Amino acid sequence: MRHHCSFRRLTCAVAILIALAAMLPLGNVSSSLIDAGRGFPYRAFSELPSTPIKLKGGSLEVAFAPGSTILPRADILGWAERSARSVVSYYGRLPTPTAKVLFVPVPGREINGTTYGYGGAASRVVLGSDATAADLEADWVLIHELVHHGFPFIVGPRDWMHEGVATYVEPIARAQSGLIPVDEVWRQLVVGLPQGQPRRGDRGLDGTPTWGRTYWGGAMFFLLADVELRRRTGNRTGLQQVLQSTVAEGGNITQQWTIDRFNAVGARATGTDVLGELYECMKDTPRNVDLIALWRDLGVKLVGRNVQYDDAAQLAHIRGAITARLASPVRESLSALRPGLVERSQVNAEPKQYSGNEAPCRSFPWISER
Repeated sequence: MRHHCSFRRLTCAVAILIALAAMLPLGNVSSSLIDAGRGFPYRAFSELPSTPIKLKGGSLEVAFAPGSTILPRADILGWAERSARSVVSYYGRLPTPTAKVLFVPVPGREINGTTYGYGGAASRVVLGSDATAADLEADWVLIHELVHHGFPFIVGPRDWMHEGVATYVEPIARAQSGLIPVDEVWRQLVVGLPQGQPRRGDRGLDGTPTWGRTYWGGAMFFLLADVELRRRTGNRTGLQQVLQSTVAEGGNITQQWTIDRFNAVGARATGTDVLGELYECMKDTPRNVDLIALWRDLGVKLVGRNVQYDDAAQLAHIRGAITARLASPVRESLSALRPGLVERSQVNAEPKQYSGNEAPCRSFPWISER
């Protein structure tokens, strides 16, 4: 079960108050760093020794709050670099020219995180002082938080997008970088996604801010989008290309975007309106997803804790492509699409507006329209 890692985008008023507070004497650095209710301590970070990690597209600064860990800091920095390179590989570059990670040692072995964007891309990671090398290798939190860096703040009641994309992308990025086996990606999805199904009183993804719908309902949305994008483009493009295009067009945690702008980037990147259609389908109506049929079509079966594959399944090729590492960045890979696709997507970049008589769910065979 995943820990709750909240995505926080502070309002302008709160951000101003925090900025003013940062001008005051720093006082007790240790307590201010650990107090998550005060936002990210940007000023305190600048006063702590930090280590830059040079990456494609920018630099990640890593600092430690006062406190001790049984692991040498070199080991923790190595873990941070491996995690960052995994995210860079998925996005094609570091999503922002500069980013920060602050490790806050606390008693125990827990690893927990929160990510901010109001003063620059930054993640606070609470790190148990007794955490072992094995704990770091098994951890998903740091990559989950770094994935947030590459996704803009979507205006409106859409925490499910922020957390859903991080929940979906994190294991895929780890698998593409060889940090976990591919089997673990599908095991997590098969076990986790049922928690994202609508329950009594559900009002669609925009209107149901429960833990299950926010994390796993959001992850289910992005899996469905990934599969359908690949179906419509002959497996040439998927969600990874959409997210790389988002970063290439300046979308990251420091930016505010509308949902229409994000969907339009997806349309330009893939020549389809899959994201717009799926959002219209699931935004304000509870939609059950036939996960049994989806796993059958992808050729995935969980037997105990073991994942079995059916390579003769209808969408087995899509399953393999989702976890395969991209051979080239998005701007290069788009040129390999069928002739005219990119040009048409640039002309028809605006999401389609649906009338009351249209059913945007019809293109998604695993979604129940009710």
